[in-house]
Amino acid sequence: MAGIATERNLQWIFRTGLLGLCPCCGERRMFCCWLKLEEECETCGLNYRFAAPDDGPAFFSLCIVAFPLTFFVVWLQVAFDPPWWVHLVTSLPLMALGCVLPLRPIKGWLVASQYVNRAQEAGSEVLWNRLHNREGRSDFED
Repeated sequence: MAGIATERNLQWIFRTGLLGLCPCCGERRMFCCWLKLEEECETCGLNYRFAAPDDGPAFFSLCIVAFPLTFFVVWLQVAFDPPWWVHLVTSLPLMALGCVLPLRPIKGWLVASQYVNRAQEAGSEVLWNRLHNREGRSDFED
């Protein structure tokens, strides 16, 4: 049974995260603009302050796109020794678009993962609740 719940969680994370939907209800968008999260979901009221993807989207984008694309650029240079403008026309746009376009789906995926897995920094829940006068309540209950 645990495998089925995990598989459902993964499907939910990928569906809501990659489409930018609320990870709680799956109804409304979690983004108000390109990479900025809404304050809360208009449908279910989920407050997005729990979300802390930080530099994760940029890291994954660089690892998934920029690192392999660097090999292509080096291969292009070594194999054909093209003039500089070829890299300006091919390598630069591929690198820029390849790293920027996946940022939003990756950030949505990370936020959905944090919500579904109730992820937070170890030992920070008591301090967070004390700072926000929320004794005994989890940050995920809103």
